[in-house]
Amino acid sequence: MKHKQLLCLLSLSTLVLVACGQEKEKPADETSPAPTSQVASESSVSSSDVAQETLANSEEKKAAFNGSYYSVQGKYGEVIIVNKKHPLSSDYAPGEIPEAVSAFREIVAKMYSLGYDVSTTNYSGFRSYETQANLYQSYVANDGKENADRYSARAGYSEHQTGLAYDVLDSSGALLTEPKATKWLADHAHEYGFIVRYLPEKEHSTGYMPESWHIRYIGKEATDIYQSGQTLEEYFGVPGGDYEN
Repeated sequence: MKHKQLLCLLSLSTLVLVACGQEKEKPADETSPAPTSQVASESSVSSSDVAQETLANSEEKKAAFNGSYYSVQGKYGEVIIVNKKHPLSSDYAPGEIPEAVSAFREIVAKMYSLGYDVSTTNYSGFRSYETQANLYQSYVANDGKENADRYSARAGYSEHQTGLAYDVLDSSGALLTEPKATKWLADHAHEYGFIVRYLPEKEHSTGYMPESWHIRYIGKEATDIYQSGQTLEEYFGVPGGDYEN
């Protein structure tokens, strides 16, 4: 009888151990990787969200037109965008902008004090729509339209019409091209709120061949743009390059 009781107890213990062992295996199922289809679904949703966010950001960076000019919102305020994709109204004529011309006088005075051959009184700043039209046509007459478009803006497409762009000239009245002087200008223009607008190897972005003498007043954000190494178009994510037609 005792022998039978012992066998029953052993059998019961075995059943309990098996049952406990099966219960301990369940957490392994709970932590196993999700099925491939579920991962793909989650990844798809995530990618869709990212795509929508990217599109939203892209739309936010589009320049807005107020009837006179296109602009984007920068870190410190409005930034006017003028290129072959963003023209100005023909009647937009702000003249010289006091803040910009003051900063320009400071930068050329500094260059002159450092011994660079720059003019402190002679420069090319604001140009009206009509003045730009005549200038552009003279270049077309001399070099042809295709060539002129690489270095001169058509009427309504020039930054000079905003009163924010300047061409630095040397003492003879020629555009500044002396290597040491233009190197200093490229490195320090941002300290005065300017950027060198048309950089080397960036014609696909700016629409123009390099111009070491052409600087554009931005204000505080000029330093951010300079440090990025990007063109104005690249920095703000707005379309650039050539004309539509």
